Amino acid sequence: MEDDPATTPWLTDDQQAAWAGLQRMQGLLSGRLNRELAASSGLSLQDYAVLVNLSEAPDRRMRAFELGRVLGWEKSRLSHHVARMAERGLVSRERCPADRRGHFVALTDAGSGALAAAAPGHCTSVRRWFVDRLDPGQLATLAEIARTVQKGLREDCEEDG
Repeated sequence: MEDDPATTPWLTDDQQAAWAGLQRMQGLLSGRLNRELAASSGLSLQDYAVLVNLSEAPDRRMRAFELGRVLGWEKSRLSHHVARMAERGLVSRERCPADRRGHFVALTDAGSGALAAAAPGHCTSVRRWFVDRLDPGQLATLAEIARTVQKGLREDCEEDG
């Protein structure tokens, strides 16, 4: 079904400014953090996200589909990224004994070490480029906005699947 331009509820100027601002901020912030993280640790933001999620998981491992869901990545993107990280020794892939077709992605000791080495510098960058530029009220509002949007997205995914 095609959307009809005549009946589309277009964004207001304020809504468009908020949406465009969020996209620009995210792009600029991600680019800056990615460059700084890569320069200091050799990790990308995507590597870091995988390592953080695995480090917080029971037994430092997650089913591949769960990791993909948490990261919001398609199956093929996750598979390729995990393969590259495994080649670098940061993660390993383990067969799931309960499901012969499924795999776990597990944090290796090298991955844990890389995360521990990268975290202080990354935290400093996040503070410098994001946290310190906002007052406590702005941070609280942004956290609430993020929770609201994420909740709606999760609910929509549950309805779809």
